[in-house]
Amino acid sequence: MTSAVGSINSGKHIRAVTMNAPPVNALTVQGWFDVANAITAAGNDPDCHVVILRAEGRGFNAGVDIKEIERSEGYAALIGANQGCAAAFSAVYDCRVPVIAAVNGYCLGGGIGLVGNADIVIASDDATFGLPEVDRGALGAATHLARLVPQHLMRALYYTASTITAQQLLHHGSVYRVVPRENLDEAALEVARAIAEKDTRVIRKAKEAINGIDPQPVHRSYRYEQGFTFELNLAGVSDGARQDFLARTKGANG
Repeated sequence: MTSAVGSINSGKHIRAVTMNAPPVNALTVQGWFDVANAITAAGNDPDCHVVILRAEGRGFNAGVDIKEIERSEGYAALIGANQGCAAAFSAVYDCRVPVIAAVNGYCLGGGIGLVGNADIVIASDDATFGLPEVDRGALGAATHLARLVPQHLMRALYYTASTITAQQLLHHGSVYRVVPRENLDEAALEVARAIAEKDTRVIRKAKEAINGIDPQPVHRSYRYEQGFTFELNLAGVSDGARQDFLARTKGANG
């Protein structure tokens, strides 16, 4: 299987990890672990001072590959997807250097987990963010959406499966810059260069210190959410929701 993730050196002390899983960047179980491994490896490289997490294609990330879950017997793919997402989200948060998320187009489901755990978010002016989980019989990443918007707005977005724009997140302070799509990579690199020129020994300790004073236990709270996804699956609720979603997607694609 070809990895859905690539790592390239984007300049002195800067590593770019690129998601590229056509057609919509919905990642398989292996794809989520690929993201986790690439980010962890970059952070463990002494020559890397900052990581940019970006994507090719129409959107940044469409979450979990639901088709893989539906093709799988039993719960193996579901468990794998949940473990893979937890690993990828944790890799971003625990990366020893700052992670900049450069978000283009749509950022949905697991994409919110990646962005919510990033240190800095740069977005294109066509970027939208949302958690469609309730429409797909699942729960998760409210932990990370709550890092992007205030509590009551998070609840409204979560319950309605609505999206929010990059410009709105800029207003809330969770997106650092919004730029035209063609300028996204350069905008992310501009911020990355400013970090990369610092003493990485100080920046790495700064990352560790900031995580240490974080009031939200992101690892534990996300795993708590995932437990309810398993409950919905065991109750048979999620199967119908996933099948309805795939049927709508097939109909929309002709």
